[in-house]
Amino acid sequence: MSDLGSEDADESGEAVEDIGEYEGDRNSEGQRHGFGKARLPNGDTYEGEYECGLRSGYGTYRFKNGALYTGNYLQNKKHGKGVFFYPDGSKYAGDWVDDQKQGFGEYLYANGDTYTGEWANNKRHGQGTYVYKETGSKYVGCWVNGIQDGPAELIHLNHRFKGRFLNGKPIGQGKFIFDIGCEQHGEYIQPVQEKEEEEEDEESQFPVDPIWKVSEITKLTPWSPHDEELLSLREAAEEAAEEAPEEAAEEAAEEAVTEEGGDQPESDTGEEGEGIREEEVNQSPENEETTDLGG
Repeated sequence: MSDLGSEDADESGEAVEDIGEYEGDRNSEGQRHGFGKARLPNGDTYEGEYECGLRSGYGTYRFKNGALYTGNYLQNKKHGKGVFFYPDGSKYAGDWVDDQKQGFGEYLYANGDTYTGEWANNKRHGQGTYVYKETGSKYVGCWVNGIQDGPAELIHLNHRFKGRFLNGKPIGQGKFIFDIGCEQHGEYIQPVQEKEEEEEDEESQFPVDPIWKVSEITKLTPWSPHDEELLSLREAAEEAAEEAPEEAAEEAAEEAVTEEGGDQPESDTGEEGEGIREEEVNQSPENEETTDLGG
């Protein structure tokens, strides 16, 4: 889905200073400066801060087509934090630079999908999470110029795929992780298209989806937050057991010097460590985010 939504709204109605109706503050040169309200010839309205005749600071711009922007401006351009409501019901809330989505932001699409993450030049770019409302699946990973590209996970209801994406499709080695307790390792391979002799027109060639080839299936060790608590207790016990021998040795040396012929104190070295059984705690790969196609 397009990142621009229905952003055909143009704020050029106030590109020329002092056009339309204006009510508000002015500077000594008569320019719009401070807080004011403007109704432009194209039907748009603006209410907010001005600086030397230009929208600068916080303000709200209403388009005649129903779109609305409220947030920060710099020299007539959206710049800083702001929220844009589009006529089709979609919405972007986040960072703006020079009138473009740039930085971090969240986009709610008209169909209910959402994207939360990094932006550059009005496109999803960097790390981000895209959630598909219809299926509940979500893509968590890298984006390049609005396309899924790089390491990522595609998470579904009862399984996930972890691997790499290229131009919106999985490619290379990866694995599917299933909630039933197993992992399927393999590789996505791009099939080679065979051109027929009669078919020389490149435009007639359609892209072919990568094919998944399984290499092995392994067991998956279940993991829960309780396992992590046990691991913390185990690590604490091991640290205490390591410190105990050193403390006992120091005490024995001191008593040997001060008490000639005295009995050596019984050492409790290792009692704390021996009294605790080590429990294997294997964190499951389910703790990792992974993903699969078909969301």
